[in-house]
Amino acid sequence: MPYEPYVALAERLNALAPGEHPKKSLFLTSGAEALENAVKIARAHTGRSALIAFHGGYHGRTMMTLGLTGKVHPHKAAFGPLPAEIFHAPFPIPLHGIAAEQSLAALHGIFRCDVDARRVAAIIIEPVQGEGGFCVAPFDFLRELRAVCDAHASC
Repeated sequence: MPYEPYVALAERLNALAPGEHPKKSLFLTSGAEALENAVKIARAHTGRSALIAFHGGYHGRTMMTLGLTGKVHPHKAAFGPLPAEIFHAPFPIPLHGIAAEQSLAALHGIFRCDVDARRVAAIIIEPVQGEGGFCVAPFDFLRELRAVCDAHASC
């Protein structure tokens, strides 16, 4: 049962959020819990089940967030099987020899070889990866990623 300060804060946040569409707020206790709920919302809204995340990303310690995490050691080793229908693309890190164009090409490769874009509910990305160094996604890459999502939203 929500209590009055919870409801008041949710209503205030909803009023501040841009757009004229209906809004809802949900308060959670961790990033993993937030991501688990974001996946459920994306799947329910789109009717799709597949997810795409990026190499090097860290998303949490639950089974779903471990599946989305983009490296095996030290996080995912010995905890399988992990959730199905999660695919990973390389995160653009020019210092490591991965240009934004290569990352986008790999994403399109996933659509060609691993999962039809019409089955992807969400693409999960950390704009700044903090696991193993602070790697910042180039702004142009994020803009292109947004365009890819928009192009496949109504497929």
